[in-house]
Amino acid sequence: MTVEITRLASGLTVVTENMPHLESVALGVWIKSGSRNETEDEHGIAHLLEHMAFKGTSRRSARDIAEEIENVGGELNAATSTETTSYYARVLKDHVPLAVDILADILTESEFDEEELRREKHVILQEIGAANDTPDDVIFDRFSEVAYRDQTLGRPILGTPETVKSFTPNQIRNYLSRNYTTDRMFVVAAGAVDHDAFVKQVETRFAKLPTKPSAQPVLDVARYVGGEVREVRDLMDAQVLIGFEGKAYHMRDFYCSQLLANILGGGMSSRLFQEVRENRGLCYSVYAFHWGFSDTGIFGIHAATGADDLPKLVPVILDELRKCSETVHQQEIDRARAQIRAQLLMGQESPAARAGQIARQMMLYGRPIPNDEMMERLAGLTTERLTDLAGRLFFDTVPTLSAVGPIEQLAPLAEITAALSSPGIETKKAAG
Repeated sequence: MTVEITRLASGLTVVTENMPHLESVALGVWIKSGSRNETEDEHGIAHLLEHMAFKGTSRRSARDIAEEIENVGGELNAATSTETTSYYARVLKDHVPLAVDILADILTESEFDEEELRREKHVILQEIGAANDTPDDVIFDRFSEVAYRDQTLGRPILGTPETVKSFTPNQIRNYLSRNYTTDRMFVVAAGAVDHDAFVKQVETRFAKLPTKPSAQPVLDVARYVGGEVREVRDLMDAQVLIGFEGKAYHMRDFYCSQLLANILGGGMSSRLFQEVRENRGLCYSVYAFHWGFSDTGIFGIHAATGADDLPKLVPVILDELRKCSETVHQQEIDRARAQIRAQLLMGQESPAARAGQIARQMMLYGRPIPNDEMMERLAGLTTERLTDLAGRLFFDTVPTLSAVGPIEQLAPLAEITAALSSPGIETKKAAG
């Protein structure tokens, strides 16, 4: 399998990877723009635009879009994140021209009809309501709001009922013309695709894309703040999320942070799963994660437990953080590398996952990252690097605490911070 890249005269980048054993193609358009690129009065508009793109063009009604792709057994969808937006399709190889045509149509000819906009606003208001009723969603939204207080990175992607209700077709068009330009867009396909033919189709159908933004795209510099937010709710489980400032994609410790998250809470053999769930039975779910952004990152630990186990759970988690700053075993590093390698290779067996992976690497690094190079970066990480990073992550930054549910017995943030500021002393006392 070989990745081929063509940059069109318009500035649009086209990337393919041929997977000759397949009969299908996953293809899409990835835009280096998301909720972080919204102005104050545009909160939620990136997500609304993603919805409205499917609601009718000058050539197709919303029903036409759905029926044409499904008439050939294909699928069409989209997603909005903080820094990217994607529109993608999965079709049999003979129907790639149709998928390209539809994707180009919704991105260059959408009409943003007033009546369709009214209906879609109502749909998104229901989506916001559903998210507010889901503790797993609430705790992460609140967490981001506190970690990046009063910043676009800390705002929920969906927006608020007030902002969503206020949007007009012209506001959507202004956001579109400012952010959906060829220098920020990547058209990627993986599967049974011929590169040259695909490039010609894209060049023809996406010719109407603007090459320059109508105004300078918005992107405020992230400032990690930290702090806490608690919301008492009548739930079965108490949801707790403890986090720290992580590393951006381009920082030296990014891959080290990914490996540390895997060792601490990346699977059934991880430290948190073994100690918190298997040895002590304190919760059903516990894991660690590291999210990288263009200029910052977040390292977090999420757990859900009963109210009565909450006073025991947090000290155990803090103690595991301390232990990571003292000792990491080579066997743990080897196992985490093997897990990451397996995830990487297994993901490449799916054309949809592979197309998304290529698109992300193009947006972040300007090129696809070969598997060998990825593993080389991980191979250079030592036990000393990991313990040093753990010490700096967990004990040198202000923590962020988000909690939802029956959390009356959760320790004050000052107590948790004190334990983290004195590794091996306060934490041991709390764990005892």
